[in-house]
Amino acid sequence: MSLDCAGTMLIFLDVETTGLAATDRICSVGAIAMENKKVSLCDELIHPQQKIRPDSMMIHHITNEVIRDKPSFANSPASTWLNERNESMHILVLHNSTFELQMLQKEGFLWQGEVIDTLKCVRHLIPECEQFSLQFLRYELQLYKHEAALVESLGIAAVRPHHALSDALHVKMLYDYLRDLADDAALRTLSTTPVLIQKFYFGKYKGRYIEEIAMQDRQYLEWLLQQCDEHNDDLHYSIGYYLSLL
Repeated sequence: MSLDCAGTMLIFLDVETTGLAATDRICSVGAIAMENKKVSLCDELIHPQQKIRPDSMMIHHITNEVIRDKPSFANSPASTWLNERNESMHILVLHNSTFELQMLQKEGFLWQGEVIDTLKCVRHLIPECEQFSLQFLRYELQLYKHEAALVESLGIAAVRPHHALSDALHVKMLYDYLRDLADDAALRTLSTTPVLIQKFYFGKYKGRYIEEIAMQDRQYLEWLLQQCDEHNDDLHYSIGYYLSLL
């Protein structure tokens, strides 16, 4: 691990949630904080103050019975752990920072430091990847080959995909991979720079080039542009870019 300046802490974080809707909440937090050679782990279940959806349970396997007696986020050790490290000099590293930070904000936690979004950075630096999910990249980039040694060195009991602490570990491994391609300053910049998406990854034109659709079905792109919410900046930017070429 390499840091830009002394005293900077990197915090690799992942949350599991009750679902993906606007009303859903956090039910687990996993994080790894690293400052020089000092390591601190956070692995906590949270009572989300609502039921966990079955389609979320089947991904992370956290049931309503498991979190029944757990504290709310505000009263949890995870909240204390994060607030103790919430300083402007530190860097929070996440995969899909928009979603993760939104979920934390629902719990009243506002991050004060810098952010590196590994999802955004991979889309910029390795656009040829077929998919960009954390688990796909774990295998596509062969991160798993270095996993056992890192797990042992950090004292993590076991690796389970879609377990918050395990996913935080994979965020760290992906960050280490990206650091061979760019320094922290560049990664922070890429994390806030819209990505020019070449192909649709959803909908009736899935797999086809957006530029091609701009020539064949401009009306569809104009409609889709109106549907893009403020958080889908990559798609909004990309559609606008290809429409402007015509």
